[in-house]
Amino acid sequence: MSRVGKAPITIPAGVEISVGENNVVKVKGPKGELYEKIDSELTIKVDGGVCTVERPSEQKRHKALHGLSRALLANMVVGVAEGYKKELELVGVGYKATATGSVLEMAIGYSHPIVVQFPDEIKVSAVTEKGKNPIVTLEGIDKQLIGQV
Repeated sequence: MSRVGKAPITIPAGVEISVGENNVVKVKGPKGELYEKIDSELTIKVDGGVCTVERPSEQKRHKALHGLSRALLANMVVGVAEGYKKELELVGVGYKATATGSVLEMAIGYSHPIVVQFPDEIKVSAVTEKGKNPIVTLEGIDKQLIGQV
């Protein structure tokens, strides 16, 4: 039995979960809304303030999808309720970072600045204090997107 898949997802106040056609789950909260297509063989039940994911059989494929789907849904609920934040520290002599909108410009030892364009869903900020390493902060509601960026 999947321990992750069996665990119910507690839905905080202000967050709504709805299951549409083809098992497309929509999670809406104060920070925004996210969509995820869950495998059609799995069943998603929303009762009151609890969401559960159930699998049809004990097949290896169903077991794998059970825990994965539950984890994705739980991350979506936390994302729309609280959001995610990742702080990255640039360690190196003379390293600098500046953020303008969704563009991050870094001076990290090359002869030219490195410019990175982020998706609109990600908020980026950079703080450089004298005598300390620059810290780049990424914020958003999609945990998977922040990790990929």
